[in-house]
Amino acid sequence: MKNILYAFGLLALLNSCNNSAPAAEKTADTVYKAPAPGALTEKEMKHYKTELTSFFDSMLLGRGFSGGILVAKNGTVVYENYAGFADVGRKVPITDTSSIHIASTSKTFMGVAILGLVQDSLLSLEDSIQKFFPALPYPGVTVKMLLNHRSGMPNYLYFMSEGKWDKSKQVTNADVLNALYTEKPNRSFSPGRRFSYSNTNFVLLALIMEKITGLPYPQYMKVKYFDPLHMNNTFVCTLNELDRMIPSFNYNGTIWDNDFLEGTYGDKNIYSTPRDLLKWDQALYTEQLLKKSWLDSAFAPYSNDRPSVHNYGLGFRM
Repeated sequence: MKNILYAFGLLALLNSCNNSAPAAEKTADTVYKAPAPGALTEKEMKHYKTELTSFFDSMLLGRGFSGGILVAKNGTVVYENYAGFADVGRKVPITDTSSIHIASTSKTFMGVAILGLVQDSLLSLEDSIQKFFPALPYPGVTVKMLLNHRSGMPNYLYFMSEGKWDKSKQVTNADVLNALYTEKPNRSFSPGRRFSYSNTNFVLLALIMEKITGLPYPQYMKVKYFDPLHMNNTFVCTLNELDRMIPSFNYNGTIWDNDFLEGTYGDKNIYSTPRDLLKWDQALYTEQLLKKSWLDSAFAPYSNDRPSVHNYGLGFRM
């Protein structure tokens, strides 16, 4: 992620949908102020628009792309386009207000939100998960290990599929936690030994956040971040909001069928738009969400066990 050129394509082609009082009291006017766009000359604007139009028209729009694309430089939007349908059957087009599933990009939001709690001294990265779930049979796992995927926690995508779960029902975060208690699936390795991407990590982080804030994760994200940032078309999708989901597509153009694993959050299920994500990006890089030192820690690589271009920070893929 670079603050020089911000580009985001919501690829429907590739993916499918107490302590908290201070957060509720904050208002959009006092929390977030958009930075003034950097000045771009008419020549620069024309150059970027020409080059980006040529690139995206040939690489995506001409190949059946369905989604939204926005590119900005210095806060100024230099390219924006939308294509495809929010509802294929009724031919409802995707627009700048169409909220599309950002899938595992949702983990970056969790990373920022958890670090926000750490910054406010409500949580420590070295806290054990036993602090929040005392009887959970996975000792030695810390919040930091959940964030950087070094926990060794088994992936619920597999143990919920292979276990006793009734697949006619949607799995929730609470169901994943209960399965960890009752079925005790084997951990992949001892905590901190190596990197292994596990969606269970971020399901647990959402549950930890709920214990600390006293709010359901979707509500906390709304009052703490989405409302203050005027991200009016961004939300965490729950089982009660499935009608808000815009269908996503497989690589071959067929509609992605939601299965019994679509009901969790923290690891996925944030829906957003390019314009809202630009607001998030601008707030992130102007220290309105995190101090620079904490953002630097989120972007630092934590898995140097072997050479790789795919290292992982605290919620962020390097």
